[in-house]
Amino acid sequence: MEFDDRARETLAEILCWRRDMRHFRTDPVPEPVLERLRAAMDRAPSVGNARPWRVMRIESPVIRAELCAIFARCNAQAARQYEGARAAQYAELKLQGLEAAPVQLGVFTEIDPEAGHRLGRLTMPETLRQSTAMAIHTLWLAARAENLGLGMVSILDPRAVERLLGVPEGWEFSALLCLGYPAFTDDRPLLHRLSWQEDAPTLWRTI
Repeated sequence: MEFDDRARETLAEILCWRRDMRHFRTDPVPEPVLERLRAAMDRAPSVGNARPWRVMRIESPVIRAELCAIFARCNAQAARQYEGARAAQYAELKLQGLEAAPVQLGVFTEIDPEAGHRLGRLTMPETLRQSTAMAIHTLWLAARAENLGLGMVSILDPRAVERLLGVPEGWEFSALLCLGYPAFTDDRPLLHRLSWQEDAPTLWRTI
């Protein structure tokens, strides 16, 4: 398969408009769209073709409320590391979209799956976690192509999330994802726009 200029331009546009979303509309995401996103994750690369990512769709209002509570506790702890103007700025940031996002996905990594027969991970077992990260990014780009936004909530206690969702032994929490139609669109990262941290070019050296 060879791609033309238009395909490259489309990919560049998707990459440019991929944002870590925090502001969502509450409109439901159609099931056929979610099925296409699941299929997109199927095509993500993984070490040894182990495909270690495991996804839980969270719809229970009780569990969603507890996730919000876990976030609130962890966010209060994180806020204490800042002082002065930076602390005030942190307090103004919206760091999760749990209240509005219609779809919430818990993503986990199976840390020693039988699939793949341990190919490629003897000396670098972290490649399993990297594989899950690539699956998440694949989902992220596919969601943007569906005109959806996706946001990752990282201010959480991983063990508390694992206990809350009752995951099997050997599943390690990787990410909590919020998915839905964005309340607004912007081609700049939220933290760049709010002057928390501007974009920087990739460090790429030749030796």
